[in-house]
Amino acid sequence: MIQIDPIAIRQGDRLALSRALTAVENNAPESRDLQSALFPFTGKAHLIGVTGPAGSGKSTLVNQLAKHFRQDKDNQLAPKVAIIAVDPSSPFTGGALLGDRIRMGDLAGDKGIFIRSMASRGALGGLANQTAAFVTVLDSAGFDLIIIETVGAGQAEVDIASLAHTVIVVEAPGMGDDIQAIKAGILEIADIIVVNKADRPGAENTIRALRVMLEMAQRKFDSHAVAGKHLLDATPAPTAETQQPQSGWLPTIHSTIAVDGKGIAPLIDDVQRHRQFLRESGEWQQKEAARLRRDVHALIREALLTRWWEKLDENQFAQILDDVIHRKYSPIEAVEKLL
Repeated sequence: MIQIDPIAIRQGDRLALSRALTAVENNAPESRDLQSALFPFTGKAHLIGVTGPAGSGKSTLVNQLAKHFRQDKDNQLAPKVAIIAVDPSSPFTGGALLGDRIRMGDLAGDKGIFIRSMASRGALGGLANQTAAFVTVLDSAGFDLIIIETVGAGQAEVDIASLAHTVIVVEAPGMGDDIQAIKAGILEIADIIVVNKADRPGAENTIRALRVMLEMAQRKFDSHAVAGKHLLDATPAPTAETQQPQSGWLPTIHSTIAVDGKGIAPLIDDVQRHRQFLRESGEWQQKEAARLRRDVHALIREALLTRWWEKLDENQFAQILDDVIHRKYSPIEAVEKLL
């Protein structure tokens, strides 16, 4: 078992940080004590989720966001940026394909940027099970911004809203999945919507479609939506000038050509403005409380399931499973007997 020094992580030691993330991803025994030691030093980083369908250019957009945030990298006050790229897993090995790290290779020379891919390993919703633990480690290491890019699974991405402070939903012209996106609720979780590859034919049509969808979302939820939902105004595509923070955050729409860096500067302005809104409105604290509550619930479920499996009589389980296969018991009855 490799010893990992929490102090070294907090001081920004890259080797200690990499080892810690590997231990967390593999759920190594030492990772739990490590997370507990680091947790008191968390809560400062701005968590930015970037999600959307495959092919919309999420990785290129994340690359540009990191570059622009670090454009004054010689200034000690420039924000430190960590990127968590949740990659699809190989169905055979469980390993990440690591395509995002390859596409972000030009960031490697900046010591203020840290990139880590992790395998989704079949996790639903585009987030790997250990992503929250990754955030704990990176937050404690002093990163000001943690950008989480989720796998392009489309409809299953909405759980990014439970982790990130700011959610950026990326769309692209001509992908034909706009209606499916709103059916899955992905647009309702957006703080900022980006139409990337805006030089392609149909970009304006995509923007218009998204405006209509925001109007539909407004009609679906009243002005006193439940806590955690965004208050969507009927005014299509509000701009920075027309936003009214006192009445809730209204999602904005940006067009970008990420491969050329076009449209990134105003997008970053909106990200920073959203952070300010969260801080001033008290929603930052509400999101943090809700996120930590979910983390505790998830850990309780994991611990109870682990203890149950440890106490389970394998012979009894095999017999009851055989009875289910032969239709003697339903799966519901089987679970009742096993519990």
